[in-house]
Amino acid sequence: MTRETANVTPHAPSGPAARRHPEACTIGVDFGTLSGRAVVVRVRDGAELGSSVHEYRHAVIEDRLPAGGAPLPPDWALQHPEDWREVLRTAVPAALADAGVDPARVIGIATDFTSCTVLPTTTDGTPLALTPEWAGRPHAWPKLWKHHAAQEQADRINALAHAHGEKWIARYGGRISSEWQYAKALQVLEEDPAVYAACARWIEAADWIVWQLTGTESRNTCTAGYKGIRQDGAYPSPGFLARLHPEFADFPATRLEHPLSPLGSRAGGLSGRAARWTGLPEGTAVAVGNVDAHVAAAAAGAVENGRMLAIMGTSTCHVLNGAVLAEIPGICGVVDGGIVEGAYGYEAGQSAVGDIFAWWLRQGVPDHYRAEAAATGEDLHQLLTRKAAGQPVGAHGLVALDWLNGNRTPLVDHHLSGVVAGLTLGTRPEDVYRALLESTAYGTRVIVEAFEGGGVPVEEFIVTGGLKKNALLMQIHADVLRRPVSVGTSDQGPALGSAIHAAVAAGAYPDIRSAASAMGSVQHHAYVPDPARADAYDALFREYRALHEHFGTGADLLLHRLRRIRNTARAATAG
Repeated sequence: MTRETANVTPHAPSGPAARRHPEACTIGVDFGTLSGRAVVVRVRDGAELGSSVHEYRHAVIEDRLPAGGAPLPPDWALQHPEDWREVLRTAVPAALADAGVDPARVIGIATDFTSCTVLPTTTDGTPLALTPEWAGRPHAWPKLWKHHAAQEQADRINALAHAHGEKWIARYGGRISSEWQYAKALQVLEEDPAVYAACARWIEAADWIVWQLTGTESRNTCTAGYKGIRQDGAYPSPGFLARLHPEFADFPATRLEHPLSPLGSRAGGLSGRAARWTGLPEGTAVAVGNVDAHVAAAAAGAVENGRMLAIMGTSTCHVLNGAVLAEIPGICGVVDGGIVEGAYGYEAGQSAVGDIFAWWLRQGVPDHYRAEAAATGEDLHQLLTRKAAGQPVGAHGLVALDWLNGNRTPLVDHHLSGVVAGLTLGTRPEDVYRALLESTAYGTRVIVEAFEGGGVPVEEFIVTGGLKKNALLMQIHADVLRRPVSVGTSDQGPALGSAIHAAVAAGAYPDIRSAASAMGSVQHHAYVPDPARADAYDALFREYRALHEHFGTGADLLLHRLRRIRNTARAATAG
């Protein structure tokens, strides 16, 4: 594996001397799938002075509602709003303490969230899930981004949009996702109309958490454009929505409509209540909400056109700025100013990446491997990575589809599922592990080729997020993509990105690009492709493509049939 270290944008020292220096700071808070983290950042140069992580007590709610409540059907994924507020009460003060920073030095705070994570609330922002009347109803709870039980609603929205020639559908690669606001809201209306009627505001968690900080509602242009189907200043028409369900016609007007704030702008000042939670001064500037992937672009030097950023964690989101508006099949959306002002921001993604590797560790590793890891002082990821790294490309004889949580781009089909082809009695855990690593790189190559085939060039490929630490995974991506992989230097990409946005909201920088130039950093060409391995991967990628087309776009709907059989059997057992 080859590393280039000359092209690193350095930060100033962030040790004790930096912590004592009385300069302005901002705080970025990143709300992930399983935890929230806060980071204290120096405004002058982006030095990260302190951080803290708070694990969500309820994690992902997938089986039944909290406190022994109602069981949940397959493909549901919910979260608890109090877990999010607890991040503000614990992680922010702890990060300040870790940094040794006087709260008076903090000039702004900004947050980012997984998306589309969305919830129904009352008019004052109280989550229905936290009210006695609705707490026992599953549809009253926030639906996490990976809630995929609204696929049927998404399919109907897509079919109707094409049948009626809706212009906005092309901005989403021809298909909107079951993960997004409309499919999830339509599912609520059709399956629990009483909850839908009680829902006064249908709001992204990215905007709801800012409401908690400021005491006033705000909406950001990013989630409205990518997840709320707002294009060219309008939502889908009442006539279109009425064809889906008569009571859905006024969905945007009654539950979504609100003045939109551009990214990096000030949503308001910290309320007295939120000041007590966080330990920050009342009135501290609060930036408008944002999506974790999009805000990370500022942290990793990916705000200029042609730089694709892959935020690799439990899933992967790919964001890219372009100079032109193009139609790319299966993308998650293109929004004017969706990442930075003056560019078309494109989004694509894979519904599971780190989740796939974690699944294999839970299911496919025998006890003697666990004992070996304990003896060598490695965790299971490190053990399997070491064993897999020594294999020549293709030696395991496997190819896998990275669809264990469905396919986001380009197929936009969450009824698809994973496939591992080539298993034998001699297949070892590290063989499957490597094949799964490779499958995610193949999925990324499909996305990159879709952009370039659609006329949006990818001039540099940059990675941030927790999985950038796996050197084997990064090298596989370089070899499969046949292009260098650059790496954002911060281990807290989204949180740092939020801190950069907070600096803009507080007036320290005039715009996101200038703030990113001063506070972000990237190691260019950290991994470069090996020609021989790249040639070998070309052959394997052709096999991945064959599986991709057969099960994803061909006439064989085996994966759909298997999911229906599974869901029917589980429903019968639950009943």
